[in-house]
Amino acid sequence: MTIKNLPAAPAVRPHARVESDLLPKAMERWNPAIKAAAGDDAATITMYDPIGMDWWTGEGVTAKRVSAALRNIGDKDVTVKINSPGGDVFEGLAIYNLLREHKGKVTVQVLGLAASAASFIAMAADEIQIARAGFMMIHNAWTIAGGDRNDFMEVAQFLDQIDGTLADIYSIRTGDEAQSMRGLMDVETWMGGSAAVDAGFADGLLPSDAIQEDANALAPQQVAARRLDTILAKQGMPRSERRNLIQELKGTPGAALDGTQNAADTPAELAQPIADLQAALARFSAAANR
Repeated sequence: MTIKNLPAAPAVRPHARVESDLLPKAMERWNPAIKAAAGDDAATITMYDPIGMDWWTGEGVTAKRVSAALRNIGDKDVTVKINSPGGDVFEGLAIYNLLREHKGKVTVQVLGLAASAASFIAMAADEIQIARAGFMMIHNAWTIAGGDRNDFMEVAQFLDQIDGTLADIYSIRTGDEAQSMRGLMDVETWMGGSAAVDAGFADGLLPSDAIQEDANALAPQQVAARRLDTILAKQGMPRSERRNLIQELKGTPGAALDGTQNAADTPAELAQPIADLQAALARFSAAANR
């Protein structure tokens, strides 16, 4: 690619017990139905899901998937289409490094939302285009961690290193001071399409007819599962416990999160899954207050 002065990003987890997650607010503002209006060619990579493995669909945007796509594309120019609420910061850093090192020109098109990890992935492009109704969001790296004080000190130092790297990346793209980027990250900054261009986070606006809403983008059960995940995340439930709970609900006869033709669509059929969820939340709350 032509931008050679972008810094490499640390892409390893500081501790085996550290996991990163996406912000509930980003998930709430994400419209997964937004897609590109035109078809995708062989030199296009789409990022229409959370960053990192998505256990609802078994997919998600991973470094493994992006690496395989880039290998297939070769040294040709590539277009990356993004509509993502962000997600795993460490997976995002690995994807950023892959795009940064690509030999062909990288063009990013932000069709809907590029929040959190998706925002700094976009920075790896030679050219960034954003929809007028699109959004970018930047914030400090955050995580859920466990361990003693030494573990937490190690994690805090690593997160500070990531924040410094991200601030440098945003600074190079915008031409503003890294300290100013730190200030924007500290307060969690949301930017509409025109504001992102004015601030230097994007180079131009996409034509209005470049995007469309695909009503079939996600099954209703998958949307419901992700909304449920947001609620549980707000309650402070770790990702592993949320995943186990959703898997239990998916295995409940008639549960709405199964995604099958027999999925619940009436209040009566939803009663048992909701009761199971309430019981699980009560158990989690009781354990957290001990």
